[in-house]
Amino acid sequence: MLFGWDHLLFVLGLLLLTPVRRILWVITAFTAGHSLTLAITALGLFRLPSGPVELLIALSIFFLAVEVVRKQAGKTSFTIRQPWVVAMAFGLLHGLGFAGALSEIGLPKGQEIWALLLFNLGVEAGQILFVAAVLAGYWLFSRLSVDRQNWLVRPALYLVGSLGAYYTMTRIFV
Repeated sequence: MLFGWDHLLFVLGLLLLTPVRRILWVITAFTAGHSLTLAITALGLFRLPSGPVELLIALSIFFLAVEVVRKQAGKTSFTIRQPWVVAMAFGLLHGLGFAGALSEIGLPKGQEIWALLLFNLGVEAGQILFVAAVLAGYWLFSRLSVDRQNWLVRPALYLVGSLGAYYTMTRIFV
C-alpha cells in the first residue's frame, strides 16, 4: 500500500468515469465494498497474501483509466453502464489492501472493533475530502473560459493511467 495514494487514484478514476449525478452512489458502493473486506480481514476472518492483492489493486487503477478512455471514445461497456457494480467489486479488493496496511500497525487488543471503526472513519473522511476537492476544482474550472477536457480531465486521466501502469509494473517486478 502506498499510504493511500493508490486508493485516491482509484477514486479519481471513478470520478472521471462516472456522471456527476451518479457519483454519490458509485463512491458509496466503493466504500461499502472496501469497508466490508477491511473489517472481515482485519478481524482475522479472511486473509489473502498481500503481493497478489497489491498487484490487483494496481491493475484496478489501470483498468479504470482504460475504461475512461473507452467512454471518451464513445464506446460502452458494463463498467461504463454500471460503474457502481465495478466500484463495489474493486472496493472489496481495496479493502484487502487497507487490511494489509492496518495489520502493519496492528489493532490494540481488546479494542479491535473501535480501532477498526476509527481507522475506517479516517479513511472515509479523507476520501470525502478528496472527492469534494476534485468536484470543487471541476466546478471552478467550469467557471473559467478554458477547455476542461484539455486542462483538467485529460491530465487527470494521464495521471491515473500512468501511475496505474507504473504501480502494476513495480508490483510485478518486485
